[in-house]
Amino acid sequence: MSTQPGDRTADHAADPKAGAAAREAIAAGDTSLGIELGSTRIKAVLVGPDCTPLASGGHAWENRFEDRVWTYSLEDVWSGLQACYADLVADVESRYGLRPQAYGSLGVSAMMHGYLAFDAAGEQLVPFRTWRNTSTGEAAAELTDLFGCNIPLRWSIAHLRQAMLDGEAHVSGIDFFTTLAGYVHWRLTGERVLGVGDASGMFPIDSATGGYDAGMLAAFDRLAAEQLRGRGVADLLPSVLPAGADAGRLTEEGARLLDPSGALAAGVPLCPPEGDAGTGMVATNSVAPRTGNVSAGTSIFAMVVLERPLVRVHHEIDLVTTPSGDPVAMVHCNNGASELAAWADVFGQFAAALGRPAAPDETYAALFASALDGASDAGGLLAYNYLSGEPITGLAEGRPLIVRTPGSELTLANLMRAQIYGVFGTLSLGLRILAAEDVAIDAMFAHGGLFRTAGVAQRFLAAATGAPVAVGETAGEGGAWGIAVLAAYLRRVSGEGGPGGAGHDGGETLGEFLNRRVFADVLLDVVDPVPSDVEGYAAYLERYSAGLAVERAATDALR
Repeated sequence: MSTQPGDRTADHAADPKAGAAAREAIAAGDTSLGIELGSTRIKAVLVGPDCTPLASGGHAWENRFEDRVWTYSLEDVWSGLQACYADLVADVESRYGLRPQAYGSLGVSAMMHGYLAFDAAGEQLVPFRTWRNTSTGEAAAELTDLFGCNIPLRWSIAHLRQAMLDGEAHVSGIDFFTTLAGYVHWRLTGERVLGVGDASGMFPIDSATGGYDAGMLAAFDRLAAEQLRGRGVADLLPSVLPAGADAGRLTEEGARLLDPSGALAAGVPLCPPEGDAGTGMVATNSVAPRTGNVSAGTSIFAMVVLERPLVRVHHEIDLVTTPSGDPVAMVHCNNGASELAAWADVFGQFAAALGRPAAPDETYAALFASALDGASDAGGLLAYNYLSGEPITGLAEGRPLIVRTPGSELTLANLMRAQIYGVFGTLSLGLRILAAEDVAIDAMFAHGGLFRTAGVAQRFLAAATGAPVAVGETAGEGGAWGIAVLAAYLRRVSGEGGPGGAGHDGGETLGEFLNRRVFADVLLDVVDPVPSDVEGYAAYLERYSAGLAVERAATDALR
């Protein structure tokens, strides 16, 4: 069985009535399926009519660093999706004794940003350039000045412009470029579309129109007229759709791509494909103004839904949107919990070497518990989790480091507290910008695997943000559940079913849908900042900022 610790996938073995209802819903196709391609794991979640998870599947994968480019091959995309889907089907069969053949709706999500370019025949022109690449500095700076808004290094338009500046031959052959979610959706449905949240990480969105900013499109066309050769950049981008819009149906070819066994029927309606930031907002019910969420995985980012535009342009802040198109300030850090995971693996190996092997979750629980006993400032230790470049701190490459002075207290407790603090370090530097802009946050929600161990990372994040942090029952479900909920929202507004009955309710906003029909009974665990943690974290962050010079020297010296 493929469920992850922290999943709230329904256990119907103890409730035969609920199990029978779930089996009936699966047999009738009265379900919604969400699939998300994360940085290290592809996950599928099947939900029932009330959005309760019924089953899940997963497949581990990893990016590659080839020719100094972070990438995934398209072969790995499809073999991974097929393995994930097969794992989901096996989980359904194990729990309910049947194999699903149809769904009421389906949705695909993936890592935002990056660059996937295709010619008119649909052939890939260059290897997939993921969000993790930081080679677009010249283009990002040029476009930021041109548009008067921040264009981060990882945005798709920065990748396209950098390819133009570098004179790459493939540019003249581009017919279409998109994100990973947009690519998978295109192959499943034939539709070149993208949810507005994911699209906002390709090119700036005008929240008043819900589409790409017309003035910026025109400015780019003038700038790149020679390379575009009479075309407009809008002709190369996917069409933009809001949450709840009809984004096409699963084709026969798409069904076979996902399920080579032939059991999956074509015709399933799909919601707009979204990015992991958008599905994180849905999974934490933070799509309304003055709400925010932190998602911690391979990368870590905070999303805050804005009441008003920011006063100034900040290179640390992306301006993106919710899946409904409302403006969002995003603090995105390339480096999240991967280095922490590497240390946990080392301690797991140590336990095995002692002849006392421990499961990964047992190792994490012990290490996180020890962090609670650490000094509030981590005893003078610093941890830099920079496996790759970090634009917020101006580093093109990364070198993971543990730094201490002779007077530091090197203990397991302090080491683990420093590692968890280190996950939040760069994020804190970005959030300071929003605080200076007087951006109000009534509630901050957290999700991702880092928060599966109760009461540790959540407490330290509260210290880092100076605000209460809520973790709900869905914290471990992540974006796959979020895109399944967006697929269920499509059913609701289209009248094809979903929570609360099958009646059409096109006037129900996404926020209303989440509040009334998905999160009404979800329990939240809210942790307030502990004063001693706040003081200790502030001291840690001061040293962290000063020590960035050490990190910068390491990237220069160690090649």
